Amino acid sequence: MRRATAYAHTNIALVKYWGKRAVALNLPATGSLSLTLDRFGTETTVAPHDDDDDRFVLDGEEVTGKERARVSSFLDMVRALAGSRARCAVTSRNDVPTAAGLASSASAFAALATAACAAFDVDVDARARSILARRGSGSAARSVHGGFVILHKGARDDGEDCFAEPVAVAPSLDLRLVVVRCATGRKKTGSTDGMTLTERTSPYFSSWVATHDADLQAATRALADGDLASLGRTMERSTLKMHASALAADPGLWYFMPVTVAVMNDVRAMHDEGVPAYFTMDAGPHVKILCKSTDADRVAARVAAIAGVLGVEIAGPGPAARVLA
Repeated sequence: MRRATAYAHTNIALVKYWGKRAVALNLPATGSLSLTLDRFGTETTVAPHDDDDDRFVLDGEEVTGKERARVSSFLDMVRALAGSRARCAVTSRNDVPTAAGLASSASAFAALATAACAAFDVDVDARARSILARRGSGSAARSVHGGFVILHKGARDDGEDCFAEPVAVAPSLDLRLVVVRCATGRKKTGSTDGMTLTERTSPYFSSWVATHDADLQAATRALADGDLASLGRTMERSTLKMHASALAADPGLWYFMPVTVAVMNDVRAMHDEGVPAYFTMDAGPHVKILCKSTDADRVAARVAAIAGVLGVEIAGPGPAARVLA
């Protein structure tokens, strides 16, 4: 093997993924639709390591325990493809807060999959790399690609039909995502644990799954038609249904902070004022606002003035995961 470095951007799901149909292969209970951003991401280097165990350094600090084991298990899949037993030193740098609801795991495992395949000289196409990245994190399957991306939930038990690919977007649809930071630090309940609890205990989880495909189809159609209003309404509906299912878990899960609700209320006020802006939230306190590129600056300035908002950034469609060296 050789040393290889890759970069992958985070993505934000517009139609959500929440729950798994098979835990062992990390297969989602629902499909999803996302936007890979031109801001935020992970740079990862995979290099040969003369030791009996893999080494993992994240943002300058050595990682051990479950997180290192998770990375090592992922590398085992790449080693199996390469027919190699070589140990690795993995060094990652996040340009996005870890475990804060800004999809750091998506960029992390998309970057790791891309760097590891290059390091072990495993020649796979984007579909196969998406399937591989999904084994590390469901949302990572989408960060392999740039722009607007759909993740097919698939039906096969082996997961070979669960992959991500780009979707058609009308040329007239020039969109931006305004990322509103509403808290600092790690969230109390991680996405995987939150999904598991929701699926096991929430009476609304089955309704979430049963109504999901219609939202995915509506959003995909809206992108192709250039219909921001339809896309935005579907995105908000998907967000609220996901969080409703989590709120009804036992014990209930909520990722909202007071400022989170204030921002969403302000976005709804923009609707009433004729500004086509729409919110989404992942499993974390931050709010993302989808709007036209021509409205992005004024939307960002407006929400930045809300008490408790810690920062606002404007992101556009970003590129696919790529090898840097």
